[in-house]
Amino acid sequence: MDIRRMLAGRLRTHEREDPLPLWTPWGEELLARDEKGAGLGGPSDVNRASSPATHPHPQFARSAWGSLNGWWECAFVASPGGDAPERTAAVPATFSQRIRVPFSPEALLSGVGRQLKPDELLWYRRSFEAPALVAGERLLLHFDAVDYACACYVNGRLAGTHSGGYLPFSFDVTDHLAPGEKNELLLCVRDPSDTEPHPRGKQLLQCGTIWYTAQSGIWQDVWWERVPENRVEELLVDASPHAGDVTVCARVVRPGEELRVSLLSADGTLVASGSAVAGENSLAVRVPVDTPHLWCPDDPYLYGLRIEYGTDVVTSYCAFRTVSVEPDAAGVPRFCLNHQPLFLRGLLDQGYWSDGLLTAPSADALEADIKTARDLGFNMLRKHIKVEQDRWYWLCDRMGMLVWQDMVSGGTAPYDMWQVNQKPNLSRLACGRFRDDTPSHQARLSSADPAYQEEWTRDCEGTVRYLRNHPCIVAWVLFNEGWGQFCARDAVRRVRAIDPTRPIDAISGWFDQGCGDFVSEHNYFRKLRVHLPRGSSRAFVISEFGGLTWHVDDHSSFSEPYGYAGFKSLEEWRRAVRALLDEACALEARGLSGYVYTQLSDVEEETNGLLSYDRRVNKLLF
Repeated sequence: MDIRRMLAGRLRTHEREDPLPLWTPWGEELLARDEKGAGLGGPSDVNRASSPATHPHPQFARSAWGSLNGWWECAFVASPGGDAPERTAAVPATFSQRIRVPFSPEALLSGVGRQLKPDELLWYRRSFEAPALVAGERLLLHFDAVDYACACYVNGRLAGTHSGGYLPFSFDVTDHLAPGEKNELLLCVRDPSDTEPHPRGKQLLQCGTIWYTAQSGIWQDVWWERVPENRVEELLVDASPHAGDVTVCARVVRPGEELRVSLLSADGTLVASGSAVAGENSLAVRVPVDTPHLWCPDDPYLYGLRIEYGTDVVTSYCAFRTVSVEPDAAGVPRFCLNHQPLFLRGLLDQGYWSDGLLTAPSADALEADIKTARDLGFNMLRKHIKVEQDRWYWLCDRMGMLVWQDMVSGGTAPYDMWQVNQKPNLSRLACGRFRDDTPSHQARLSSADPAYQEEWTRDCEGTVRYLRNHPCIVAWVLFNEGWGQFCARDAVRRVRAIDPTRPIDAISGWFDQGCGDFVSEHNYFRKLRVHLPRGSSRAFVISEFGGLTWHVDDHSSFSEPYGYAGFKSLEEWRRAVRALLDEACALEARGLSGYVYTQLSDVEEETNGLLSYDRRVNKLLF
């Protein structure tokens, strides 16, 4: 036990100074474009060719769409109270501010720099010109993420409502449009943050140390899409190397049409095709493939897909690969890709940005993070307590970066930090048989609220359905360090029912319930060891460790750093980081299947990243 590091990493509450305004290179580029009048999508309400490089959802793309990102009007007003006030509040008389969408008002790039409080509502307003629709066409309005609850109006009529801060949703606004005229779009948002037990991730109103700025409102892309009335609504793609085929399951609006599936090589050449007529609202088409080209980090080969249903045309892609936990030649359970053991060298990726908070300033910024991780020798990113924008997963698919995908945590705040942090760090014995399915234990894990359990389960299942077609995702991570944990065995069964193709890390950290495919421990303060139970069929991973701190002046949000150890010089820090990574790699011979080092970048007070928060300094190389 390293007492010095443990004391340095103790969680604390304190008055926090105002953060320094740190701009990433991509945020500065966005500001420069804005000054030249190019904006951020702005009023680009025009049809555009669909391409993976630009489409918000490269795995489910149609050609007729337009961005609604850019400058909107906004107004903060007092909430009238009551149940779901975002649905009943009156529209403000004036909108005195403007906000750059899709950045939250708390983010520098929003141009607002103001917290939405739990007793307030945030109204958004803009106009847009809808594309011309012919008979049998509809217009969908997409919001890729809004934190937390919202009501949407088009030309003064309610188009729909939604709650949940991390998953995409859409409304059919066809019947609300004014043909040939500008259409008014209003969105009213409420965000209780940690005053209610909803899934929220690492956001806290009273933030600091490992908890980050609470953000609110629109924080992912807003866009419209022109679609046929009879269309494909959902796809499930299973590319099976074992069967030598790809099966495309589609849910459609109305049966009766033929579903045609074309599989294309990476250069666009037709490989194979198949079709079937929809007798019900769901159907499957099997397309045989001779000697499929397997996907792996060193050769991330993607096949193209063209799906046609009546007049609807959707482009997508897939990859042939398997992920599993299997015994190696010595009988040790290992993570396997394409049935071959692969040692996971991972980084914890919080997905926070100094100028955009949860929203990356651009797709180039997302790509730079992934490339940096690869260049530093890592083959996996653990997307931590966040659902990222769809384009990030497409980049990982294309660049061969493996992803462990966390579910978003929540529960009654504040967490009992003695139970979920201090006691488990002091003693491994405290991590032992602590059941998560009894009311008294759920109260200590902040998960006893039945409404929270129902919402977490809904969001967990929604996340798996949303992301399951991405080949880069090789494991689902359900609960982290006991935060809002409950009934993990039931959660594993639910996720396996939706996706039986991936292993599951049911419990990352401690309070293992003997379920899932991994024994998954966090170890920040002890000598790294493998604790693989004899006869276990689960692989052993150190799913968090490290956290060594180096504060970079002028590239950190705060003057006082937070982390698990300080060093006298940058060179001393580098040696310590490399030695710790080498120590973890050496454990592969003792049965370790992989590790996750904390972390990719600094975040606010946490200066334990390999990159500075503004991404301008690579501490291992600079």
